[in-house]
Amino acid sequence: MKITEITKKYRNIITILLALIGIGIMAYYDYCDSACSYLKGDVFGIDLKWLGIAFMTVVIVFAAFKQPPFVRILLAAGLGVEVHLYAFQVQNDVYCPFCLAYSVMLIASFIINYEVPSAWRENRRRMWLYFLGEVNIPMFKINKLPLLLVSVLGYLAVLLTFSGSVTPAYGQDSIQGIPSLGKGPYEVTIFADYFCPPCRRIDKKAEPLLKELLATGQVKITFVDVPLYSATPIYAKYYLYAVNADPGINNVLHVRKVLFDAAQGRNIQTEEDLIAYLKEQKIIWKAFDEKTIFPLLTDIIRKNIIGSTPTCAIKYSATDVKKYIGDDKIWEGLTKLKGHLAAVKK
Repeated sequence: MKITEITKKYRNIITILLALIGIGIMAYYDYCDSACSYLKGDVFGIDLKWLGIAFMTVVIVFAAFKQPPFVRILLAAGLGVEVHLYAFQVQNDVYCPFCLAYSVMLIASFIINYEVPSAWRENRRRMWLYFLGEVNIPMFKINKLPLLLVSVLGYLAVLLTFSGSVTPAYGQDSIQGIPSLGKGPYEVTIFADYFCPPCRRIDKKAEPLLKELLATGQVKITFVDVPLYSATPIYAKYYLYAVNADPGINNVLHVRKVLFDAAQGRNIQTEEDLIAYLKEQKIIWKAFDEKTIFPLLTDIIRKNIIGSTPTCAIKYSATDVKKYIGDDKIWEGLTKLKGHLAAVKK
């Protein structure tokens, strides 16, 4: 049996499996494991990840009930949507691996369900119109509907309704400076979000190493809270308050641990609940106008082109800045800096 025959025979099953993988990718993206991406988008306020899951669910339903015309129409429309999303990522030079993997599942599903259009045999001049295929829907008296038209409609629909963003921002007016630890020619800037699981992992793992780096007297360390999640600005506010009360390294690292616990252990979303938890943990703070700091955080996030967390930028010199994304890579980067400092000292 030829591959094409096998594909046709098990087309619905393969389509369902690919759609399930697509759903799994979006579910994994929503949780985030190695890095939490800021690349976000929505249609009428609905997160694109959930729309992607819903889309693949509908594909599964039609495939399960063996309705190939509707499966092809959905997938063709999906191709049009993906064209716009690809363009958005290219334009902003920020790429989401989960989104790209999802699109591969969609494209593979389209290829599996592709049928050579009969219109090609009737009129070669119309090949361009039917290169994506055609569908017949007798119940609606639709014959030889070019899927290119469906794809264009999908593109236009997302073009007019999609709202995307690639750079998180606090959006206030600035005055003061961002608090940091230590001094020296080497600068370590760690970008994290308290609701990001890999950020919590690297924060805990790197604590002893960060203390070692500071002990050399050659390193300046700055923590920048990246507002990936809606509640993060509240956490960033009380981090700044706590550091304002006690800027020592032990307090700074302890406060960060408590805030990570509040976000991921307690899932605290409101300022009232966060204040209660901080009091319970005996965290002291000294309030000030945090709006003077937020724009500076936004500026450093934009200058470093931060699209996901955790990210670490290590500045060896004005012309040598290395960026590491993900907890494993950040650990490697910090370890290399420690080795470099030891070599320079010798």
